[in-house]
Amino acid sequence: MNGDAVLLGFGQVLHTRHLPAKHAFAYKTWFTLLPMHALHSAAERCGLAVNVAAAISFHDQDHGDGRGPENGGALAWMREVLQDHGLADAGAQVWLQCFPRVLGYAFKPVSFWYCHGADGTLRAVLAEVNNTFGERHCYLLNPVRTGHPIRADKAFHVSPFFDVAGSYCFRFMHSEAQQRNVVRIEHQGAEGRLLTTSWSGHLRVASPALLRHALWAYPAMTLMVTLRIHWQALQLLLRRVGLRHKPAAPGHLITPAQRGAPTPAQ
Repeated sequence: MNGDAVLLGFGQVLHTRHLPAKHAFAYKTWFTLLPMHALHSAAERCGLAVNVAAAISFHDQDHGDGRGPENGGALAWMREVLQDHGLADAGAQVWLQCFPRVLGYAFKPVSFWYCHGADGTLRAVLAEVNNTFGERHCYLLNPVRTGHPIRADKAFHVSPFFDVAGSYCFRFMHSEAQQRNVVRIEHQGAEGRLLTTSWSGHLRVASPALLRHALWAYPAMTLMVTLRIHWQALQLLLRRVGLRHKPAAPGHLITPAQRGAPTPAQ
């Protein structure tokens, strides 16, 4: 990712459950791609509110360990994570793909931290996952190559229809020429492929006019994320897909990818 401008991505979320019952849906959505290393100047240029109430805003406390700007904010946390895992040189340029707060409401099923070296090379990605029980867990993926899969063991309860078992296969694709970002995730278990999901969008440089367009075109967008999660769960319950017991959240916040582990067959 080049430059230091706030970007908005307009695209869709695709979600397909393969087991225990086939179920698929797609929703149009939009997201922010934030240059965290230059967030305040970039946000000021486009009119994005940071750590204050607004129609569309970003708040540090919605990410990481929840620290506020008085303690360095989410970027300071991310750089500490990189330092703790021997990746301090990956924190020169850090971009965060996430849903913003819209009309004061935030729910972020997954956010992605793209961590680059001083030369702009993508060194690591942190997938930050939130469930509907108010819990959070992160998968630190390294090394990352654009378009190539990387695996991490599942360690965190997300869906009541899947056990905390198996692994995630992540694939990140970014095109500067097309200004398009795509993330694809497969959940694989002993039975085979359980779930495929993707989050994609065409990127545009944010401006006050574009933020207004996003707000009017997708009113209450983040609230709709939560409502749609529960609507899809209801449909699975009506199809008699069994619920799994919710285990306790992991005692650790970060699960690293398994270096050297084989990636799933494509």
